[in-house]
Amino acid sequence: MASFVDQAAIRLKAGNGGNGCVSFHREKFVLNGGPDGGDGGKGGDIVLLADHNLHTLMDFRYQRSYEAENGDMGQSSRRTGKSGQDLVIKVPVGTVVRDARTDNVVMDLHEAGQPRILLKGGRGGHGNARFATATRQAPNFAKPGIKTFWHEFTLELRTIADVGLVGFPNAGKSSLLARITAARPKVANYPFTTLQPNLGIAQHKGHSFAIADIPGLIERASEGAGLGFAFLRHVERTRLLLHVVDASGQEARNPVDDFNTVNEELRRYGQLDQRPQIVIANKMDLPDSQGHLDALRQAAGNRPFYPVSAATGQGLTELLDGVVQLLATLPASQPFEEEAFFEEERVTGWEAVQESDGVFAVTGGSMDSLLDAVNFDSFESMNWFHRTLRASGVIDRLRELGAQEGDTVRIGEDGVEFDYVE
Repeated sequence: MASFVDQAAIRLKAGNGGNGCVSFHREKFVLNGGPDGGDGGKGGDIVLLADHNLHTLMDFRYQRSYEAENGDMGQSSRRTGKSGQDLVIKVPVGTVVRDARTDNVVMDLHEAGQPRILLKGGRGGHGNARFATATRQAPNFAKPGIKTFWHEFTLELRTIADVGLVGFPNAGKSSLLARITAARPKVANYPFTTLQPNLGIAQHKGHSFAIADIPGLIERASEGAGLGFAFLRHVERTRLLLHVVDASGQEARNPVDDFNTVNEELRRYGQLDQRPQIVIANKMDLPDSQGHLDALRQAAGNRPFYPVSAATGQGLTELLDGVVQLLATLPASQPFEEEAFFEEERVTGWEAVQESDGVFAVTGGSMDSLLDAVNFDSFESMNWFHRTLRASGVIDRLRELGAQEGDTVRIGEDGVEFDYVE
């Protein structure tokens, strides 16, 4: 039981793209072979796959960081480098992936067997063969592959079931689950016997539906008391709630108070008390249950109400009839709305600022990539570098900031210095 984990924080990184190759054709009796450097290979993707054989996020407690394979560097003779292998990470069905920085849902893996790309590998850089033109016949530079970054995500497992059993500890939810499905949850007469959502499939008159026993809720569960806060998320996907109440009033408890308390916690967590709900007065085989029945029926209002005994099977056929009929009228559970996550949002763009008199800085991922592509020993490559700065608007921006001929410009994360020239 203690091995059940439904939340985990992980770090992921797609593979870097391989660098382009600088190479010139070498062949006997060929004096000046042209450029033939190939492109770098693409980096591997991070792929998530929902696996119906997994039921916990425990594995992510032992390994938190995952990195896909980098692409290989381009080769001579215009050979493209080998692409990095994708990294496929298996998670339980119902896993929701959140961006740790924004808390946005970026992926809801609610369908088994459907691979989803979370992070794309970096593109491979162009080899020098790509830069050959009629006027630039021997380019001595190539482009680097796109570098990727580490990103942090939160995984949340939200049980996928048609029906959720809710109620106070010891209300008899696990006994009811065991009676109407083939599930065999742990059952005992003390609070919090159930430490994880237990799933079962109920079969009734040709119909089947998935049912989950959610650990018992207590007062202030929505604020973190007891076990309720940790497991209320598992209620969110259910289409129908079966609210199980101990009608016997054991342990000096009031069934109506228990019923109202659980509904209040469902309301606080996110208006879950508005979810279609069937009220079940359980333990009708005990002597004191009949005395609480009318008050509990009145508290249920217009919700369907069924007196049952999970121990003897009393009333279960009528209950299952009602569940099947109500489920047939309810819409299917909808996945969470996803926000697109863009791996390259942190590797593009640039910013120019004036640091002091005569000193300016241009930073950003695109500047770092540009510097990686320059061969500082090649006059032709330096001319290409300056033309790229002008085409990207960097020179115009520096002029707006007041840069004068001969001022110092620091470019990139490493602060490579150049003299400003128009």
